Order: sequence, then structure tokens, then C-alpha cells
Amino acid sequence: MSKLAVQLRRWPYRQPHAFLAVAAALWFALYQALNPLSEALVVLLPVARNSHLGGALQFFLYDTPKVLLLLTGVVFVMGIVHTFVSPERTRALLSGRRLGAGNAMAAILGIVTPFCSCSAVPLFIGFLQAGVPLGVTFSFLISAPMVNEVALALLLGMFGWKVAALYLGMGLLVAIVAGLVIGKLDMERHLEDWVRAMQSTQAVVTFEGSGMPWGERIDSGFHHVREIVGKVWPYVLVGIALGAGIHGYVPEDFMASIMGKDAPWWSVPAAVAIGVPMYANAAGIIPVVEALIGKGAALGTVLAFMMSVIALSAPEVIILRKVLKPQLIATFAAVVAAGILLVGYVFNAVL
Repeated sequence: MSKLAVQLRRWPYRQPHAFLAVAAALWFALYQALNPLSEALVVLLPVARNSHLGGALQFFLYDTPKVLLLLTGVVFVMGIVHTFVSPERTRALLSGRRLGAGNAMAAILGIVTPFCSCSAVPLFIGFLQAGVPLGVTFSFLISAPMVNEVALALLLGMFGWKVAALYLGMGLLVAIVAGLVIGKLDMERHLEDWVRAMQSTQAVVTFEGSGMPWGERIDSGFHHVREIVGKVWPYVLVGIALGAGIHGYVPEDFMASIMGKDAPWWSVPAAVAIGVPMYANAAGIIPVVEALIGKGAALGTVLAFMMSVIALSAPEVIILRKVLKPQLIATFAAVVAAGILLVGYVFNAVL
């Protein structure tokens, strides 16, 4: 091993706070540079940027490092947090609250974290890693992409405060109720074995919060990154590749034709079925929503389509498959789909 490599390995032990400050600055700088870097890379390719393929390539080149950076950062921080607070204490804190309080807290936290469905998965894994109850983690996973300030602001500007407030209330309701239902089903056994083993291992280990050197805390963070990111990253690549392939080909005319205000009852489930294979965040799908509304589509049907795109996407399911067994994924999809259908029908009935 070179002298420089040895010095780098010793750095977290000798100057842990300086190491963390530099690492955080580098992480933030990389995150901020992702969009211009992805744009620059696409320009170098023999593909027109405004073409469907150009849009798909930019999406993949931007979202892949973004999700991996988020996953690495969250897992690293959770690894350090474990050296201060045991999973038993975290679990007791949320489980000891009255019914639904933990779900409501997680759903509200999801609103202030403007993540798409795939970007929310790292925090979902971090919550499981910390021993947070499964139903509570699902409330976060659902609300984070489904309801956020970007969608609220754009809906407020386009349709007024009543539509924005109804969207907020219904989105929160879906996230909280879905998390409660999944929690009541006691489906922890349907977590993948490596996740359950990780939780069991963490449950046995306790830490003296004030006695552990910071170098060892940082080592704990790196250990968690190797264990978790090392298992999940192939699924991240496959999921985002699927999303990128679909991203540039949104068939607005076809969708508007089956989402009209006079369309039959099955237009809402049809819109959800169309939205699930697609992948975008709230800011990316709102222009599509506006275009569909402009073509005469019913608002409730379009919002159901939007929610299925950002909260129940196929790429998200592919990434979650590394963490959840098929039975739990199917339950999650069924409960969320039922909530989204309810939102669509309520909006169409009220507005």
C-alpha cells in the first residue's frame, strides 16, 4: 500500500471532524454538479439533446449517480447514527406513540424531502436499518414522491389553492392509511433475509455514545455502505435504465383520449396502469399533467396518473425487489394503487 493510501486510511482517526467536513463538501459539490455534467456528456454524444433518445440519456446520466450518491450518503450517516442510538431505542420511540402518530410523522417528513420514488428508497432502507417499524417506513416511501412542495406549488399556480389543498390532504391520507394497513399485516417476515439479518445484528450491538472514538464511528459508516450499497447498486442501475428508456416517450395524445371528462369509470384504473411503467419526479410530470388537462382530460384521472408515475413506478419496484420479497411488494403496490384510485374518483366527483 502506498504512503498516500496509508495516510488517507489514518485520516479519519487523526482528524475525524476535518475528514467529515471535507467529505460532506465533496458530496455536496458532486451532487450539485450532476445536472450540468449530465448535460455536458450528452452534448459530447452523437445524439440531439432535444430528441427522445437525448432526453433518455440525460435522464440516465443524471439519475444514476444522484440515486447512488443519496444511497451512499444516507447509509453512511445511518451507520454513524447507530453508534449513538441503538435500533431498540429508535423502534421504541416510534412504536410507543399512539396508533398512526409514527405514520403521520413519517408522511409529513416525506413531504419536505423532494425525492422521486427511486431517490426515496435510500431513506427507506435507512429507516429499516435503524429499526423503524415497517408500516412507518412505507408511509414515508409513499409520501416522499407522491406529495412534495414542487407539485404543490405548481398545482397552486395552475389550478388554485382548493385543488392544491385537496391534493395535499388526499396524498397524506393515502400515505398514512397505506402505512397503517401494511403495518397491521405484520409483514416483516417478507423483508429479504439480508435486511432482517442486518436488523438482528444491529439489535444485538449496543454502543456507548460518549466513549467510542470518532474514527470508529466513521468506520461504522463505511461498513454500512459496503454492506448495503454493495448489494443494492445493480438494482438501481436496472431500475433507472428502465425509467430512462420510457422517460422521453410520453404518449400525451393517446392518454388524453382515454382520460376525458366523459370517459367511462375504467379510465381512472387505466390511467394508473399506464402510469406505473413510467418514471419521473413531480416537477417532470406536472407539465404532462398540464398538457393533458389542456386537451380536455379529467383532473382526477390525470392526478391518479401522476401519482402512479411518481409513487408506484416500475423502476422503484425493481430497486425495492432487492430489499423486499415479492409478497410484500405486491401488498405495497395493491394498497397504494387502491389509494390512488380513491384520489382519482374523489377528484372527479368533487370537481
